Amino acid sequence: MAGQSDPHLSIFSPSEVEFVAEDEIVEIVPNIRMEALNMICGDFGPFFPQIASKVPLWLAVALKKRGKCTIRTPDWMTVDRLTQVLDAERESPKEFQPLPFHYIEISKLLFDHARDDISDAYLVRSLIEDIRDVRFHKVETGLETISGRTHAVKLKNLSAMEVNIIRPFMVRTLQAFYKHDSPQMIQQAYNIGSRPTPVTDRGPRRDLRRR
Repeated sequence: MAGQSDPHLSIFSPSEVEFVAEDEIVEIVPNIRMEALNMICGDFGPFFPQIASKVPLWLAVALKKRGKCTIRTPDWMTVDRLTQVLDAERESPKEFQPLPFHYIEISKLLFDHARDDISDAYLVRSLIEDIRDVRFHKVETGLETISGRTHAVKLKNLSAMEVNIIRPFMVRTLQAFYKHDSPQMIQQAYNIGSRPTPVTDRGPRRDLRRR
């Protein structure tokens, strides 16, 4: 879909959406003992070796980079679960299967920084990409059904990245239909734009002296 690779057509850039997704909670397994971390967003820890703990994704990535933990793959990122989602997406052309709101960003961050912690990483990545393609194809098909009588569009179970890409197209499409179906609005806008700008009377002007 156009816009998947063009950040200028989206409201937020992919990196901005990814930044928001870094607050999602994931589970890690530390390999060291460490005191609790007191952050503005909350307290995390203390951490003990081989005892699972829940932390924000950004903290999990930071600890992973330092070799202090492994990151547990979320339950929805297994081959079996993703295969079920993909089959359901293909069987339901007008419905989107429930997935985490930031499933695209979470999977990207885990593939970038914790690929060795993901079982069947190649197959998992392939399934996620297939799911994305199927879902975007549904959106494109849905856009073709929009007419001048459409006043709103309701899409359930879309992810953050999908909403970010789709919203500008939806808004522009509905605005275009609205303008074509309401020529009087266009004329009104033209009349307002063609009116001379009123000049405020600020009293008598004072002549400037030549130097």
